[in-house]
Amino acid sequence: MATKIIDNHREGADITRGDSDCKRKSLQLLQELGLPNGLLPLENIEEFGYNQNAGFIWFIQKKKIEHTFKKIKQVVSYATEVTAFVEKGKLKKITGVKTKELLLWLSVVEVYIEEASKEKITFKTGTGLSDSFDVSAFEI
Repeated sequence: MATKIIDNHREGADITRGDSDCKRKSLQLLQELGLPNGLLPLENIEEFGYNQNAGFIWFIQKKKIEHTFKKIKQVVSYATEVTAFVEKGKLKKITGVKTKELLLWLSVVEVYIEEASKEKITFKTGTGLSDSFDVSAFEI
């Protein structure tokens, strides 16, 4: 079930259960943060939690999924549990998200849109590599 990091942030969190309600809440949050609505294409979400005081979110889905963002031909893997700290225009300290580069899966640790360039979104991996794409590639 949920890991310690989620358990530590449950108190005071808004917790939603059920796929359709979780998707609706997560889309609302992405919009509030100024992030594209297709950034987290999760499926069969069992739980979505948001601790606004800590700026912490989590998703628990039934099974790991791989999604291809067709406009940029990028494959991203989402674990059964995805967590992140959030602030306006940014997801940071992300867990459970990996991107495929050549033959390697690299953990995505941060996603952000810089204030100066709202048309680009940047993904940073745990190795320090980053890549920027058009925001439109992640919109539904």
